[in-house]
Amino acid sequence: MTASSALSAPDPGASTLAIELVGVSKSFGPVQANKDIHLAVRKGAIHGIVGENGAGKSTLMSILYGFYHADAGEIRVNGVTTPIPDSQAAIRAGIGMVHQHFMLVEPFTVLENVILGAENGALLRPSLARARAELKRLEQEYELDVDPDAVVGELSVGHQQRVEILKALYRECDILILDEPTGVLTPAEADHLFRILGHLKEQGKTIILITHKLREIMAITDQVSVMRRGEMVRTLTTSETSPAEIAELMVGRRVLLRVEKGPARPGETLLEVRNLSVTDAKGVARLKSVSFAVRAGEILGVAGVAGNGQSELLEVLAGYAPATSGEVLFKGRPLDLSRHTNADDRRDVGIAHVPEDRHRRGLVMAFAAWENSCLGYHREERLQGGFGTLDRDAIRDLARKGIERFDIRPPSCDLKTANFSGGNQQKIVLAREIEREPEVLLIGQPTRGVDIGAIEFIHNEIVALRDRGKAIVLVSVELDEIQALSDRIIVMFDGAISGERAAGQTDERELGLLMAGIDPGKGRAA
Repeated sequence: MTASSALSAPDPGASTLAIELVGVSKSFGPVQANKDIHLAVRKGAIHGIVGENGAGKSTLMSILYGFYHADAGEIRVNGVTTPIPDSQAAIRAGIGMVHQHFMLVEPFTVLENVILGAENGALLRPSLARARAELKRLEQEYELDVDPDAVVGELSVGHQQRVEILKALYRECDILILDEPTGVLTPAEADHLFRILGHLKEQGKTIILITHKLREIMAITDQVSVMRRGEMVRTLTTSETSPAEIAELMVGRRVLLRVEKGPARPGETLLEVRNLSVTDAKGVARLKSVSFAVRAGEILGVAGVAGNGQSELLEVLAGYAPATSGEVLFKGRPLDLSRHTNADDRRDVGIAHVPEDRHRRGLVMAFAAWENSCLGYHREERLQGGFGTLDRDAIRDLARKGIERFDIRPPSCDLKTANFSGGNQQKIVLAREIEREPEVLLIGQPTRGVDIGAIEFIHNEIVALRDRGKAIVLVSVELDEIQALSDRIIVMFDGAISGERAAGQTDERELGLLMAGIDPGKGRAA
């Protein structure tokens, strides 16, 4: 990137471009994240950037936003060569960014978060007054309704994302980068986000959308650029391409955009839940007399809008949280539900767990991949060294096998887990849990933040586990994922089961009604 502080003269041929990246390259040690990238983004357009996890999408946008310095190349903003040494320079150039993991101070209010770093002086009161008036205008103009006095930590994920967008708009950005914006949203929240992006486009804003969801690319973008292994493969007009073509460019081979699986062959009941209830410390009922069973050789899908008890159900089943009442039987034997420290007991009997939040529950981000590969299973005899120590060579060997089988990139067991992309972090968790051939696999949001090629792989692994006679309890907010993988589906609403359906005998409309607490078969609230 040019080291000159002066800006070059505008390129008349680039006057319609908001952003142009020319020959941008970036390496992290031996790993080349971006290689000679050329990208042109038109003004007032929604431009998608897709690619597998580890393809270099987030790195490229972090260079554009000043988080990283490119080793080579040039950035042009509105036709002008613009050095961006840090995020403040990006903001001055009219660039804002909403990160996949939000950059908010949770104990602060919405108003305080919005002005943080953009105060008008030492006295906060004038800054707050100005910000309050500007927020009101932005909320009305872009349908970004958020209470300015609400504490951010108490807001839903969807509303927190709106705060991030408001922060960027408050700083007068004309170019907005969103990194995997729907990875943590419910379908309804995602739909609302798309309406917001549509309003931003109508107002002349330029939007760069990093996502792995092809349906979103086809629905909302004007152009799409495909990256693979650090290189820019092609830029296409969205209306002139198809999901199949984009997927093939992303992965470098043809990809099945559907799950191929034969009929289930259910065996004995492995896990039975009877009248399970959970009341939290505030006296709120999170689970209400939930009952179901899952058999060997079947996938039970648990559908529902986030926040309707699915998370609490997984936590109790995995031994992370106690139940208030009810019982859970594994192969006919009751499990201890009285404490929240029974995760080891679950693993010992053959119940594995892939948590919904891999950062908080599944990984220690500061650990290397090989260290995370044995978490929870570090007491296994094969991993023990002498005198109460762990056999690091044995653990590394196990990690390398998981990396190879699950195609984790980069293929280094010594790399810090925080330095892997989100999808590859997910693969580290999946490799750890699936490699041990559990009798029951509890899996929450298996493909959240995962690219199309990895989704295909993960779905195939789940189906293969089922076909080896294992039982899977699958929680996902993605209805198409639930329908594609499940043999039976239960739907949760307000902490209770609102209905159960055979996967092949229902549709998205019926499941959507059940998710709202309405049983269409009964014509009334479930």
